[in-house]
Amino acid sequence: MAATESTMLALGTHAPTFSLPDVETGQIHSLETLAQGRPVLVIFLCAHCPYVLHVAPELARLAHDYAHKTLAIVGITSNDIVSYPQDAPEPTARFAKEHGIPFPILFDETQSVAHAYSAACTPDFFLFDAHQQLFYRGQLDGTRPGKGAANGVELRAALEAVLQGLPAPANQHPSIGCGIKWK
Repeated sequence: MAATESTMLALGTHAPTFSLPDVETGQIHSLETLAQGRPVLVIFLCAHCPYVLHVAPELARLAHDYAHKTLAIVGITSNDIVSYPQDAPEPTARFAKEHGIPFPILFDETQSVAHAYSAACTPDFFLFDAHQQLFYRGQLDGTRPGKGAANGVELRAALEAVLQGLPAPANQHPSIGCGIKWK
């Protein structure tokens, strides 16, 4: 399993806008309609990557734990579905349902959103504050497939900090996962 690290976009970067269809409903979601003046967590993911499968239970727990907080969470799948049909909208919707992931997952067919975010791998996490400035980018936690259960300790610390108006975590480590499958 080849691993790719996230590119660690500069903190303070303004969130690139997007308007993409939900893999389950086809409904169009934009950054603005999701965020509505709240912090937003953007997660690049896919249905087949072992790194995403490893963190999927924690993504579901995290989404449920923060459901009543002033936070928006969205997943984006950007892989080339010609070469990786298992990452097409329908299989991705099944993946989300099977893993109890309640947040919307959007389909970036042109891969323009992944490029705008400098997303490199799945999973790749980008947490923006209420002003849409990048607050955290990096890994969910230090676990890996076959090496401990995901607990989200690093991302959860960043979420708590942004929600409490505290400074961004000083030590942010790149996410590691499957490289995005570019066209």
